[in-house]
Amino acid sequence: MATTHPSHGFLAEPPPSPEVQALFDGDVADHGFVMNLTRVWAHAPSAKVALFALLGDLAQQARLTFRQRGVLISATAGTIGDAYCSLAWGNRLATAAGDDVAQTVLRGDDDGLDAVDAALAGWAGTIARDPNATTAADLEPLRRAGFDDRQIFAITAFVALRRAFSTVNDALGALPDRQLRDEAPAGVDAAVSFGRPAADEAF
Repeated sequence: MATTHPSHGFLAEPPPSPEVQALFDGDVADHGFVMNLTRVWAHAPSAKVALFALLGDLAQQARLTFRQRGVLISATAGTIGDAYCSLAWGNRLATAAGDDVAQTVLRGDDDGLDAVDAALAGWAGTIARDPNATTAADLEPLRRAGFDDRQIFAITAFVALRRAFSTVNDALGALPDRQLRDEAPAGVDAAVSFGRPAADEAF
């Protein structure tokens, strides 16, 4: 296997295949570049495809809006100190809900959040931080925000799988793409002061 650029992580470049190329082409179509994390997951393309299909199914079951997905992922990533997903989804959340909401969620605060955003961010933070510390009472903000038990299950599984996704990316050394840091609004850029640094250059 060929050696890899340090920003792509600790693994060598995967051998080319139609499945690997499909992942890369998908990134270029969606983002305009191949993400560093995708080069890590290219060692098991079917796993990334299956994971994101499951995440999509859970988001649909929970009837999550794009903003709500952004709150859940940003709160999860911020809680575990994952700069990659914090930048990627902090930027998206800032576009959907405003820079103030994005930086508040990333920092683990709830000041100024509406009841739905606060309930989602709080539950995501609790799961990501210490799932063994949860109590039945922790579900009440979600119920007051209008989520039923089926949705709460889907939300919980969604957060758990996003945490696993971040764990793989971080453990195998994928650096946040330079483009994500360069595009970050001021509040998101300031809030993401943890985790691996962004790559020095864009690819």
